[in-house]
Amino acid sequence: MTAQKKLNIALFGSGRIGRVHAANLAAHPGVNLAWVADPVVDSAREVAGRYGARAAGTTDEVFADPSLDAVLICSPTPTHVDLIRAAIGRGIAVLCEKPIDLDIERVRSCAADLAGNTSQLMMGFNRRFDPAFAALHRRVAAGEIGRLEQLTIISRDPAPAPAAYIAASGGIFRDMSIHDLDMARFFIPHIVEVTAHGANVFSDYVADAGDFDSAVLTLRGGDGELVSITNSRHSAYGYDQRLEAFGGQGMLRADNISPTTVRSFGTLAVEGADPYEPFFLERYAAAYRSELDRFIESVRTRTPCSPGFDDGMAALVLADAAAESAATGKTITVEGALQK
Repeated sequence: MTAQKKLNIALFGSGRIGRVHAANLAAHPGVNLAWVADPVVDSAREVAGRYGARAAGTTDEVFADPSLDAVLICSPTPTHVDLIRAAIGRGIAVLCEKPIDLDIERVRSCAADLAGNTSQLMMGFNRRFDPAFAALHRRVAAGEIGRLEQLTIISRDPAPAPAAYIAASGGIFRDMSIHDLDMARFFIPHIVEVTAHGANVFSDYVADAGDFDSAVLTLRGGDGELVSITNSRHSAYGYDQRLEAFGGQGMLRADNISPTTVRSFGTLAVEGADPYEPFFLERYAAAYRSELDRFIESVRTRTPCSPGFDDGMAALVLADAAAESAATGKTITVEGALQK
């Protein structure tokens, strides 16, 4: 049997998340990491040299390669739309980190320019591929707890990002909550209302940037389902990532993950456990690998990627609604807005 040809994939961006994807691409048996592109050429050369790829300082060098099958976009958010247009316009598949852009009108303009030709674009909502969350989703879909009535999502970072990152992030709802908003839609695609509250309780520099360090969101589904999302930019006990689905016939819950399942029992305390995984790189390592597997399968079979461009646009609509709600104190109706 003839072995499948490896897919030639280029990586745009060689920062922290780019390096995670570079390692996964290089380790994947079905992939040839062909290019690493970054305006900071020394960084691109460092990562490319580690995995035997070519380095580029411009996108033109990469797109001039006729053997390119796909690109993975990990560059800063303002570059995403132009890279998506360039790749899809050349018939090259795309895996793009969230968000598509911080401006929903720019996203809609991109969608119009691509004229629906986005089936080979996957958005990097990697949490859909987390083994625990994916298993919970399958069991809800199979009817194990009956009709889904309430979904609870808790996501707390161990510490706030640096001030420079916060200032350019688009705010907690577009930067942090957007993953949870996509997770809400993974379970309840038809969201009709968003209510959000933001607070500043511990970080002066987050407040100085006009952002919140804490937030609570409530979403309402079209069939009356309720979603509660709790976010914080700090957590003294580690990276807090939990999910709970409640229905008429029971509940399913995915708890935090520790490096081992060892528990200690002594005279002062019982059920002592290892600390939770320190941050997203460790907690979602398996999710990033599974995400890449799914993307490669879609590219090979020419089947639509999921989550796709429309999911990225919908998550940003919900994030914008959350920001508006937090600023005005009003509940924002989004029914219809997700289809525009």
